[in-house]
Amino acid sequence: MKKKKAALFSSGQEHVVLVSKAGTVFEWKRSESNIPRSFSNLTNKQIAQVACGNNHSIVLTKDGQLFTWGENSNGQLGLGTDKPSSRCPEPLKSLYGIPLAQISAGGDHSFALSLSGTVFGWGKNSTGQLGLGDLDDRHVPACVKSLKQKKTLFISCGEDHTAVLTKGGVMFTFGSGCYGQLGHNSLRNELLPRVVAEFWGTKVSHIACGRYHTLALVGSSKTLYAFGCAEQQQLGNEHKTNQCVPVSVHLPPEYNSDQAVQIISAGGNLSVICFSKRDAGMHSAESNQCLFEETAVLDMEIIDRWIPASNSKSWRNVKRKIKKTFSSASIINGSFIEKSGDKHYKTGRGHSGLDLSLARLSFMKLAKRENILSEIVETVEKNLLPSLGSTAVSAEALRIYLILPELLQVLSKQQRCLQLTIDFASAILNLDDESQDILTSLWTRLPDSYFETLVKTFHSVCEHFMSKMTTSLFSYWTEVTPLLKVLQNLYTINSQRVSQLADSHFHIKKITKFLDIVSIKLTAIIGLKSSPLREVPGIRILMNFLKRVEVLVDFSCILETCSKQQIFLFLKLKNEPVYSWLDLACGENTLRVNRQAVFASTVEYLETSEYNYTLPLKVKFFLEDGIDDGGIRAEFFSLLGHEITKRSDVIQVLEDSGLFWFSAEASEISIELYIIGIMCGLAFYNLQFMNIGFPLALFKKLLNHSPTLSDLEELSPVEARCLKDLLLEDEDVEEVFCLDFTVKGNELVPNGAEISVTNVNRQKYVDLYVDYVFNKSVKHQFEEFAEGFSRGCPFDFWKMYQPEELKELLYGKAEYKWKEFQKGATYENCTRFDKLIQNFWTVFFELDEEHQKKFLKFIYGTDRLPVGGLSKKHLKIVRYFSDDADNRFPSAQTCYGVLLLPDYSNIQILRKKLIDAITFCDVFGNA
Repeated sequence: MKKKKAALFSSGQEHVVLVSKAGTVFEWKRSESNIPRSFSNLTNKQIAQVACGNNHSIVLTKDGQLFTWGENSNGQLGLGTDKPSSRCPEPLKSLYGIPLAQISAGGDHSFALSLSGTVFGWGKNSTGQLGLGDLDDRHVPACVKSLKQKKTLFISCGEDHTAVLTKGGVMFTFGSGCYGQLGHNSLRNELLPRVVAEFWGTKVSHIACGRYHTLALVGSSKTLYAFGCAEQQQLGNEHKTNQCVPVSVHLPPEYNSDQAVQIISAGGNLSVICFSKRDAGMHSAESNQCLFEETAVLDMEIIDRWIPASNSKSWRNVKRKIKKTFSSASIINGSFIEKSGDKHYKTGRGHSGLDLSLARLSFMKLAKRENILSEIVETVEKNLLPSLGSTAVSAEALRIYLILPELLQVLSKQQRCLQLTIDFASAILNLDDESQDILTSLWTRLPDSYFETLVKTFHSVCEHFMSKMTTSLFSYWTEVTPLLKVLQNLYTINSQRVSQLADSHFHIKKITKFLDIVSIKLTAIIGLKSSPLREVPGIRILMNFLKRVEVLVDFSCILETCSKQQIFLFLKLKNEPVYSWLDLACGENTLRVNRQAVFASTVEYLETSEYNYTLPLKVKFFLEDGIDDGGIRAEFFSLLGHEITKRSDVIQVLEDSGLFWFSAEASEISIELYIIGIMCGLAFYNLQFMNIGFPLALFKKLLNHSPTLSDLEELSPVEARCLKDLLLEDEDVEEVFCLDFTVKGNELVPNGAEISVTNVNRQKYVDLYVDYVFNKSVKHQFEEFAEGFSRGCPFDFWKMYQPEELKELLYGKAEYKWKEFQKGATYENCTRFDKLIQNFWTVFFELDEEHQKKFLKFIYGTDRLPVGGLSKKHLKIVRYFSDDADNRFPSAQTCYGVLLLPDYSNIQILRKKLIDAITFCDVFGNA
């Protein structure tokens, strides 16, 4: 040992730990006859710091790993309640990934400090020395929340007290104060960190704790202060009287103004100060400079050294450094921190503390060297990702999930990105609920460009596998599932962001092609439905698909509305009893109603008949001969919606918006609202339109989304404007508005009439007001409607839609681009150049929009449009030859979108007959 040169050392009550220049860790114990021993599991570990308590030890490696060993009677090893004392170093896994700056050990307690000032303590807490506000020991590291964002720079531990120094020179102490070692002019213990008031107005530059005393250096005045136990004159003022407040230390005469204090240290019952001539190249305790070696980080200076070395003889050494750097989550999490304005000290649930622009620039630079990038990818895949655990103790440990997408982005066009992204997604999903919650908060507040990169990272790889699935159904489902789960989570997070990405950023267009292939196969099988089911070619493959396609409902963010509609149709067919769509005898499911009393007769029929909601709906009007292949059904729901809005007592129209909402005062709400809900659900399930005029908030509530003030603005603009004025008012709102916590005599909170709305609580009032309008005041009404809707639409895969989509699919669109309608028309017995057809379109475009919409209703049974608008409506014009054509009216086959147009002799007759037909023809006898 005589030839070993020491790099680091620390001593405890009965032992000493020393780290040699070569990196070997030795320990001496008095009980073992001073024979040193080393530790094999610390071999080849570069040690950054070492700290000893009474009977335990801690070492911190340069790659951010923490090891503890020794006595664990009070949890001072931080390994948990089930871990006994240990003779050999054990990794402290609970702090894995935290970029640590410092460690410290007291009598039987321990501390670790992160680069961004987060303080973790564990072990004995009998006097409050952990600063957690209680006296309970901690067997695993606990965050000292009261020190969050205090910019903690240094920690020192005594026997049973602790001192903390911030970057601003503020000193906190806590724990035992029985000797005055806390400096608060009392002998009381402190359970929470408390500022040493004697130093207000000065800047403490360094601190040190002995067993029962404390030192503090004020660099500006070059004064060293001491307080606490003085039995052995360890306070340096020639007295043996304990001091409860800081007193200056009498420095030796050798010290003068030309010298700088390098180190202050406090042992059990002694104090040490080291000073020398001032040297710009040396650390100074007076200037609050770092007096210990920190863990490694990746920065631009290192990258600039790697790049030229990658093509030189130094490449082997660079490879080793790359592997060490990118194997450690702690190193990556400690890199790219936002140092400007000390912003990284604000790290928490809402702020990552990262300068992601620096991370992006760094990876773009590294990507210019293929061999460097290859080494990084291999290391991340084999070492880093497998090492990530399920628990992250703070936001600092989760920075890796914000940094890696920037690496994956530079790899996006390379094949090796695929598996790396899948593994990254799996690591995200492996996080426990609390860690997921913190990560969600960080993602929610990511700047727009970085959130977009995050989405692109998973979207592009999803799209790659989806394109392969168009040729082999679900062959790549194992690979794509974790990606889809993360993408769906990001979609949910996107809806909570202030600035949101458009849904198109999540859609995967390859899915449409994938579903089109299945639709073609399905159509072919239906065409062979007269064959026995087991003999239909490809039926087993298709049935398997129909059973498995339902999983896509859980990942609806990747689906455009048209894809969702296809899936809805597939699942609807799949769930119909005994695959009735392949069965010639699919059963009777016809709704017989009276046109003159469509609502009442529908209610009567549904109450008295065994109606099977899972089967396709057919409608038959009394005394009418039409066969329903879709047209009569469309007209039925159009009439039904119109009658409900005219006669219902359970919904009311709001004058300032013209929209309908549930009546809070309605009596006997149960049955009628339940029936209305059934009718809306029945329309949706049968792909029909039924526009009652409810606001978007209804569809949000059906999908368990919370309505907001913007929804109230749609329903009742006047009320919303008043609430907005309340929120924006600069004056005292209590005097200006004179409001209390009531709405129309109903209290929003207990004793709401006694609580005034003020500038402080006005946001709460607005939130409660919106909640009252949309939820509390109509709770039972909505529940009845929702129950009915679920009955009418019996399978809950309709919940894959977004509120806007659900509304549009039930109400239909009302944006009429008539040129698209003309462009998509086809002709029989004529061409678009015939005089009759040219006259028809001349007359059609002369009509006002109201009559044009009547024409749509005449042709299709409804004037509402599907997603895609008029481009999705097929119109077929058939020229009808007759000797008395001028005496005939146009007629329509509403189920098929066919106009039978007599061969009129001139445009005047065509105009009159067409207008009469669309205005007065209410009975669809040729549907």
